[in-house]
Amino acid sequence: MKIFMGMFLIAFSLSCLANSSLPPNRHVAVQGKAKLTAIPDIATLKFEVRNIDKNALNAKQKVDEIVNGLLNGLHKFSIKEQAVTASNLLTEPHIRYGDNDEEVIDGFVATRTINLTVSDLNLLNDVINFALSVGINEIEDIQMSSSQIEQLMEKANQLAVQNAKEKGASLAKAFRATLGDIYSINSNNNSAGYNYVSHYGLERITVTGSRVDPDDLTPGRYLQASMSVAADIDVVFDLIVEK
Repeated sequence: MKIFMGMFLIAFSLSCLANSSLPPNRHVAVQGKAKLTAIPDIATLKFEVRNIDKNALNAKQKVDEIVNGLLNGLHKFSIKEQAVTASNLLTEPHIRYGDNDEEVIDGFVATRTINLTVSDLNLLNDVINFALSVGINEIEDIQMSSSQIEQLMEKANQLAVQNAKEKGASLAKAFRATLGDIYSINSNNNSAGYNYVSHYGLERITVTGSRVDPDDLTPGRYLQASMSVAADIDVVFDLIVEK
């Protein structure tokens, strides 16, 4: 039994080595990290338009009217057609439950979703007020980003590579060795996110009723938002050991 177990362990070790992504010779594996911060300069708004009516056609026409009113007025904010996407219209029965939990079709609901990008954040509040004034029911989300996001991610990758080299060289030096050739590189993660230093939130706004008077709306206050771009990279270097 001991001999069998010994043979099993040897075979298992060889199998693990064969399937490992690490080289069989001396090496050092490090993870380079980098994180950049930037100020967002664009915002993507996600609107939803919903209308419920006894008649499906009436529900559709009301939604079309609201969407067209929004699209026709965006030129006032220098928002081009390429910066707007509008989903197809969805019409479905509006179901409620009766006293005995039976399903009752209580009219029809028509829904459309609109995404638009605001490239001038000074106009963000005005765009929101305008959307509400033409009958937008709900602002589902506001995502802040940067028009330079690709350049920021590339720079973060470069800094992560440099960080990996420095870590590898430092570890090798501590053990009287130097870095050899690169055995493998793996880009582990590249992400972007944002957070507000402080602001009066508008991540989700639900408006009830059929009409919103712009004069009743208090101008929103937005304080500076910051965004971060992070990159992780795993690198395996061969080691050259001093004799």
